Amino acid sequence: MISVILPLISTSGIVWIVIGAIVVILVLWVISVQNKLVQQDEFCNNSLKQISVQQTTRYDALLTNIKLAREYAKYEGDAFEKIIAQRGITTSPNPTVAEINSNEQVLRQMSAGLYAVSERYPELKANEGFQKTRETYNKYEEMVRLSRMTFNDTVTKFNNQVRMFPGSVIASMLGFSRRDYLADNPEKADIPDF
Repeated sequence: MISVILPLISTSGIVWIVIGAIVVILVLWVISVQNKLVQQDEFCNNSLKQISVQQTTRYDALLTNIKLAREYAKYEGDAFEKIIAQRGITTSPNPTVAEINSNEQVLRQMSAGLYAVSERYPELKANEGFQKTRETYNKYEEMVRLSRMTFNDTVTKFNNQVRMFPGSVIASMLGFSRRDYLADNPEKADIPDF
C-alpha cells in the first residue's frame, strides 16, 4: 500500500510530511517535559504543606506543655506566654521555605526553653500529661525531619529537570526556576530530646 502511495507523493510533499512529523514529536516532547516539571513542582509544594502541618502540631504540643509548666513554675510559665505572644509560628496555606525555616527556629527555641524548665522541676517532668505530650512532640519532630529530607530530595529532582539540557530550555521558557532547599539545622545536635 505504501509503495503505491509513495510514487503519488512528490518530493516536496514528503519533506512536508517529515517536517510535520518532527513538529508533532517536538510538541509532544515539550508537553511531556512541562508535565514532569509541573508534577515535580506540585510534589515540592505538597511536601512543604505537610511540614507546615507537622510543625503546627508540634507547636500545639509545646503550648500544651507550656500550660502544664505554668502550673508548676509560675514565673517560667509567664515567660513562655510572652514568648508565645511574640513568636508564633507562621501558618500559611502555601508555606515558603523561609517560613518553614523560621518556624523551625521558633520551635527549637521554645523546646529548649521548655526543656530547661522541666529540668528544674522534676515533678513537672514526671507529670503523665507532660510526658505524653512530649512523646507526641518527639513523634512529630521525627516526622518533620523525615519530611524535610523528602522535600529536599524532591527539590533535587525538580532542580535537576530545571537545570539539565534540553529540559532547561523548556523550563526557562515556561517560567520554572530552581527551588530553594530547606536549611540544614546545625544546632540540632545541641538540642536536647526532652
